[in-house]
Amino acid sequence: MGSRTLSRFIAWAWCTLPAALVACGAAPATRSASSGANASTPEASSGTDLGSAPPVTFHKDVEPLLQRSCQGCHVTGGIAPFALVDYADAKLRAPLIVQRTGAGIMPPWGAVATPDCTPSRPWKSDIRLTSTEIETLKAWHDQGDVEGDAKDAPPPLAPAPHGLQGSNLELQPPAGFSITSPTKDQFRCFVLDPMLSAAAYVNGSFIVPGNASIVHHALVFLDPTGASKTKVTDPLTQSYDCFGGPGLANTGLLAAWAPGGIPVDYPPDSGAKIDAGTLLVMQVHYHPHSASAQLTPDQTKFQMRVVSSAPAHSAATVLIGNFGTAVKNGTGLVAGPGDPPSGPAFVIPPDVTGYTRTMQFTVPQGTKTLHVAGIGGHEHYVGTAVSITIARSSPAPGQAANECLLAIPRWDFDWQRFYAYDAPLDQTPTATAGDVVQIKCTYDNTLDNPKVALSLLDQGLTQPQMVSLGETTLDEMCLGAFLVTE
Repeated sequence: MGSRTLSRFIAWAWCTLPAALVACGAAPATRSASSGANASTPEASSGTDLGSAPPVTFHKDVEPLLQRSCQGCHVTGGIAPFALVDYADAKLRAPLIVQRTGAGIMPPWGAVATPDCTPSRPWKSDIRLTSTEIETLKAWHDQGDVEGDAKDAPPPLAPAPHGLQGSNLELQPPAGFSITSPTKDQFRCFVLDPMLSAAAYVNGSFIVPGNASIVHHALVFLDPTGASKTKVTDPLTQSYDCFGGPGLANTGLLAAWAPGGIPVDYPPDSGAKIDAGTLLVMQVHYHPHSASAQLTPDQTKFQMRVVSSAPAHSAATVLIGNFGTAVKNGTGLVAGPGDPPSGPAFVIPPDVTGYTRTMQFTVPQGTKTLHVAGIGGHEHYVGTAVSITIARSSPAPGQAANECLLAIPRWDFDWQRFYAYDAPLDQTPTATAGDVVQIKCTYDNTLDNPKVALSLLDQGLTQPQMVSLGETTLDEMCLGAFLVTE
């Protein structure tokens, strides 16, 4: 990865991480750093009294909000199910807009402050609405969804790119892959050849699912020895089955995608190195939701923005968590209430809510200072919340000994964003040897959890079951995803 220290850290994290893996993407739209990123609902910029204000109209008051916080997804061809671009779109969906924004469901943004966690830095691309903006949308609908004067409209918003901006290398399997079962999870590895004759450095990436109705997540691994070629069982798609990982002895993680994920941009002058001759292995986890889902073959793409010159900072994506055994040498599953005397076990009983498990990782000795440029969390259907903290063994002057890096108090499997700190790289959170990272995950294994009800339906069951750590959608996970630079 351009640095012996960073490579050693990645190898350590990878070796301590069990086979069950997934990670998340970044946020799509533009939001200024002053948007109150450390509040559950960002503070309003002014205390406008809507009762005494002029009538609220679409072009003057509503359209700017839709442009900033909705049109990253709600455009023709976007990932949202309908567009919110013009007056007709908004008027048709006005009751839904008011209901979803008032409930805090839309725009989808999980990283908010809680009583236990207030990150010290704002987030890039924060698309949340302020409380006053939410009231503006409600007032517009209450007053009759008035269009207003078109001259008050903001300039049309340039369409958001549907892929990685500036992508100059795109890879995909030579043919689409059809899943073999309409109900069972399947893990398939596709061997991709970037055909690099010299080292290249990735400073942006995005995985574009071909058939989003069956792609649960995707990971891209480095294969510097080319060993994956010998595993291919289907020459047409250049792929092989790979439950538990790509099955390679010498590998590292390059990129990841999960539902709601969008392009990941690395910090300026940083990148992940790919040596000449290296192959890439894209592991796709398929989880079909209906018999009709398998009718469309999947041909997921991997987009990269690469440069040939070595950047100043090495970068890597690291996944930490999914520990199934007790803490040993500072890393593992933290003991909790109800654990057997023999030691902690990752088991979520049926019919429990507010159930928590904590994963702990101690940064190994020899690791130089790493900057955390971005962060995300991951659970499956039973999950309801994630928080990530760091306890520093030797904090620098002015640096917090204990810091909360991320809180997602209302986890949503369908919107798994990757959150980038809105700060210069040298002012982002750091981690170094001896620091302890903890990922705390909360679960609701009752029928009141809609995702649990859905997973039971998938299995033909009517009552919650005991859930264990595992790879399939109907198992559970507790992971932190980190974009780190050195």
